[in-house]
Amino acid sequence: LFPENITTEQESLVLVKRLLAISMSCITYMRGLFPESSYGTRYLDDLCLKILREDKSCLGSLQIVKWIQGCFDALEKQYVNLGFYPLSLNPDHFTELYQFKFKYKKKVPQMDISSNHREFVTGLCSRDVKQASRLLLRRLYLVMQDLGPLPNDITLTMKLLYYNDVTPEDYQPPGFKADASPGNLLFGGDPVNLRMGSVNTDFHLMKIKVTTDRKRVRKADSNLIQNGPTEISHQGLDCEEDEEESTEINLLNLAFSQEEVTGAKKKRKVSEPEKLPLNGRK
Repeated sequence: LFPENITTEQESLVLVKRLLAISMSCITYMRGLFPESSYGTRYLDDLCLKILREDKSCLGSLQIVKWIQGCFDALEKQYVNLGFYPLSLNPDHFTELYQFKFKYKKKVPQMDISSNHREFVTGLCSRDVKQASRLLLRRLYLVMQDLGPLPNDITLTMKLLYYNDVTPEDYQPPGFKADASPGNLLFGGDPVNLRMGSVNTDFHLMKIKVTTDRKRVRKADSNLIQNGPTEISHQGLDCEEDEEESTEINLLNLAFSQEEVTGAKKKRKVSEPEKLPLNGRK
């Protein structure tokens, strides 16, 4: 599933792309969005993973695979800053939200001061990166198992946000179009954010958060829970801001009140695919 060594930018990219695909597969499988026939089975140590595949009998799974491939294109170009995937009952209110945050780094070699030979070594061990990946997926599976059922007749979509300073204005990944929505999403319930964790290599950083209704969280480690806003906006965002250091930013750079958004900064470039009714649920 993962490269044996993660010492080059290409190996790191492969890891991040596969983590995204496996995570999205886990979410769609554990939330019962598509039938069993839409998944293959792989094992990571003792963890059984269900991997979404192109199931011609299920148009929904075909579409999700195409979306993931479009996101791969944006990852390869180092354009995408965040991907978020709302499950909703109507266009204005979402009932569950999955967020994938991406950052790109230039590897800075570190001096191995304990060595008689002044060799440069990588900053992160491949074994540690793969262990972090396993822990992230295990936590995601455990959390998905504990979430209560979703409503019927939900719709899944995907939105991609970009680093404006490097992304061409006319760029759209394959299968995506410019986002035509007003920009705000309202949560239809009492939102709670669950931090799944992050994977950090010398070249990439990937974080995952889940926002769901508090009533669906049967049991969860309190360290995972973070109170969330009921309104999400992707306008007025600055790609250079770090949510870890900002007291105004919550929910992975998406939580702005309407007052903070209006006239604050230029509009963030956002892409979306066609809306997808999930008619193939189990």
